[in-house]
This record gives sequence, structure tokens and C-alpha cells, in this order.
Amino acid sequence: MKINTALILCAGFGKRLNPITLSTPKPLLEINNVAVLETCIKLIESLGIKKVIINTFYLGNQISNFLTKKKFNININIIEDGKSILDTGGGILNMVNNSEDNDFLIFNPDTLWGKEYFDEIVKMEKLYFSQNIENILLLTKKNLSFDKNLSGDFNLENSLISKGEKNNFIYTGCQILNKKLFTNYKLENFSIAKVWNSLIEKNKLFGYESYNNFYHLTDLETFKKLKDH
Repeated sequence: MKINTALILCAGFGKRLNPITLSTPKPLLEINNVAVLETCIKLIESLGIKKVIINTFYLGNQISNFLTKKKFNININIIEDGKSILDTGGGILNMVNNSEDNDFLIFNPDTLWGKEYFDEIVKMEKLYFSQNIENILLLTKKNLSFDKNLSGDFNLENSLISKGEKNNFIYTGCQILNKKLFTNYKLENFSIAKVWNSLIEKNKLFGYESYNNFYHLTDLETFKKLKDH
């Protein structure tokens, strides 16, 4: 079993990176002269995935133009959120509705998805199919984060994700989800955290630990530090 389609979330406003994101969408911000979206697509290409679906809303024309110019060696389809932004949950549901596949590898492009993630994502995919599960999130321990101000999102034990008063793991921005998870959701603005929280309540949210250093465009200060790193 293998995943054929990756989704990349590119619709957000990137407000924490104002003023630069007032004129440039966050996925097109560059580290070492390469847009973070390009770094993400290159990793997806290396994984042997056939198709990419990208959602756009804010400054979407710039993302479309960038993809046209770059001519990546992979089938890329752009789906617009519509008249109003759909947030992460609604955005994913909208993309999933536009695909015949059932399992999707999903990325937030504001993490620096270098080739060092290749092996971990391959192993995460294997676990997903071998355990016959419908979700898995790539998490990392807080101490591996470049941005030391990030608070933890979850705890992880025996591949199961939970939440407590103290959370030691951060969501990296990569996950695998099955279409079935969205059966009871309408196409509207909602966060993917709504789906995760519902799964945590049933003890059915799964995780895989990443041991890579975690670089994320959290805000303007972090972005400037990353450019100098």
C-alpha cells in the first residue's frame, strides 16, 4: 500500500509574519533563496508521490504563478478555498473532496521539509498501513525546536497521542489522514484540531516521533533568525 496524493495547505494569511506576508504569501517566503513551498514539493517528489493538491485563498495568484514558472515534475492541482477561507479542517476536506484517493499525506509548508525527513515519513507511512489506522501525525520533542518559545501540543506514548497539563511534543505539520475521518463534517470553516480532539477522546489519534531538528516559520522574529542560521 502506498499514498499517491499529497496535500499542501497554502491558504492562510500568515499574520504572525506581517508585514512581509502583506505582499508575499507565507509558502513563498525564502530560506537560502528557496521558497519553503518548493522545499516541501521536492520532498514529496522524492517520496515517489504522483499527485499534489494545493489549496489557496490569500494571495493565491502568486502561488499559481510560482507553480507555473517552476514546472515541477509532478502533477499539481490547485483548489481554491472559495469565497471565504476554510481554515485547516475545511481546507483539507475541500481538497479531499476533489480526489478519488482515500489516504493523503498532508503538509503545512511553513516547516522546513528538508530531505532528512524522507526516512521518517516512509516509516510513518508503513506504520499507517501495517496497523490499518486512519490517521497518524508526525510529532517531535519540544527540545528539538529551533523556536524555543513554542509550547507543546501533545504527549506521545506507544504511538498514541494524548493531551495533558504538560505536553512535551510539538506537531511538525505533517500527517496522514483517511477520507473517512471527514464523513460527519460539512464543508465550512473549521480547524483540523476539531478532528484530532474528537479522535483523542476515543483514544484513536496516532503519532510517530521525528528525531530531526524542527525549523518552523512561527513568526517574524523566528523567520529572521532562520535566515541568519
